[in-house]
Amino acid sequence: MTTVENGVNVQALLEARTALQGAPEAAQFTWRATSKWDHGVHSTTRVQQFFGLGAEQSHKAESVFDADHPAVFAAEDNGITPIEYLLVGLAGCLTAGVASVAQNRGIQLRSVDAVVEGKHDIRGILGADPDVRNGFNDIKVTFSIDADASKEEIEALVAQSQKRSAVFDALTNPTDVTVEVA
Repeated sequence: MTTVENGVNVQALLEARTALQGAPEAAQFTWRATSKWDHGVHSTTRVQQFFGLGAEQSHKAESVFDADHPAVFAAEDNGITPIEYLLVGLAGCLTAGVASVAQNRGIQLRSVDAVVEGKHDIRGILGADPDVRNGFNDIKVTFSIDADASKEEIEALVAQSQKRSAVFDALTNPTDVTVEVA
C-alpha cells in the first residue's frame, strides 16, 4: 500500500470532530479582524486573536492585510480591493478542503491550482444605477488538479470540499451581518 502525504493531519481532524460532537459549546468560534483606516480608501487589517474551544486563542503570528483600490479607481493601489479578499478566502478554503479530503481518501496530490473569478458591475458601488447590486454578480472557481485519481474521484474531492467550506457557505447562504458604531 502506498502512503499518501498531502500534509494534512486527518487523524487530528477526525478526533476533533468526534470530541466536538459531545461538546458543541467548544465548537463555537469567533474569528476577529481589526481594521484601521490609513488614507484615502486604503486600510490595514490585522488578524491574530480569536476565540475557540472555550478560550481566547492566538495564531502563531499576526497577519497584516492592506486593502485599497487600483489606480483606475483614482486610488493608490496599496493592496487588493476588499472584494478580492472574498476571492482569496474562497480559494484558500476550497483548496484546503481538497487537500484534506484527498488525504482522508488516500489520494496523493501532485498539484492543486484554482482560478477564482468574480464578475462585478461597479455601477452599484458608485451609485450610478440603483438597480445594480454592490457585490459580485457571480463567482466562478476552476480547479486544475493533478493527482493519483480518476476525473470522477477528483470531481468528488472538489464537491466534498465545497460541501464543507465555511467560506462557500457564507457566500452562498444568507449570513446575518450587524454593523454598529461604538
